[in-house]
Amino acid sequence: MMSATPTAGSDLRAALARLPKIELHRHLEGSLRLSTLCEIARNFALDVPGEPEQLRPLVQVMAHDEPSSANFLSKFLTLRKFYRSPEIIRRLAFEVIEDAARDNVRYLELRFTPMALAKSNGYSLRDVSHWMLEAVAEARQAFPQLHVELIASINRHESVEIAEAVTQIAVDHKEDIVGLDLAGDEANFPAEPFAPLFHEARRAGLGITVHAGEWTGAENVRHAIERLGADRIGHGVRVVEDANVVALARERGTVFEVCVTSNWRSGVVSRLSDHHLPEMLACGLRVTLNTDDPAVEAVTLTDEYETAITALGVTPAQVKATIHTAAQAAFLPPDEKQKLIQYFERSLA
Repeated sequence: MMSATPTAGSDLRAALARLPKIELHRHLEGSLRLSTLCEIARNFALDVPGEPEQLRPLVQVMAHDEPSSANFLSKFLTLRKFYRSPEIIRRLAFEVIEDAARDNVRYLELRFTPMALAKSNGYSLRDVSHWMLEAVAEARQAFPQLHVELIASINRHESVEIAEAVTQIAVDHKEDIVGLDLAGDEANFPAEPFAPLFHEARRAGLGITVHAGEWTGAENVRHAIERLGADRIGHGVRVVEDANVVALARERGTVFEVCVTSNWRSGVVSRLSDHHLPEMLACGLRVTLNTDDPAVEAVTLTDEYETAITALGVTPAQVKATIHTAAQAAFLPPDEKQKLIQYFERSLA
């Protein structure tokens, strides 16, 4: 159990590692094991290195890299080359879930982008979604301590027709695909064309989460809440730039999926110490802690908790509170959500 006053860094680390955790914002594409990618690169003779130290700079943010959205997103140009067969897609998804279980994550909502999985080999969106569902079913058997669900993600820079297809797949499988996400380049592609689809998804019972207020200002957070009906905001750290939007989010009970290391590595904040997490907590916003793309950033959720405490001055009690908030914000039916909340109330007492 985590002490409120850890005596040393190693004690804090061990306590955080033991904590049962919730991850609401983790992308499949950004969570792939380097060793597996090297194996795929060699087996399929991909036009990328098959050795770890040569491949690593192409798929992971390095210490010498300039923190910027361009550099961060460039890693995904390489990562999307690896979905070469149904077996590989199932394996990659299973391993991502296994890695979460190893970090003592007890509830995971894993995002996947069907178009990203389908594009390299011309698969159908329904086929790749089916393979994801199969991987989740296998992982649920292998890791019964971890409750895992899926969120289907669509990109702003892709067509509304693709988004329509993904939305229909999510609705058709809403027992296992519990939410719909809008991601991608918010600076250059507006969310408004997708609003009708998100209204449809909400009516069908899906949870709604939208990337906003990451690389643009608070107005995109307002739009996500008011026009897309977002229950949760992916990142959203720039909400603090507008007191009126802060008040709106507080009034609506909007939950923010904050990813501290990702925001630093992708240039949302220029220095780690400048991150807005403490300010968001001070404003009374409902905040959760997440990894976003743990393999790209070389972090775990335990690392994120530790960074929040040691680099940003968040207290251990506040970290626990973010876990409670995450349980309350899970995209689950009311009875399942209540069981999840009660589990974490007992575990974190």
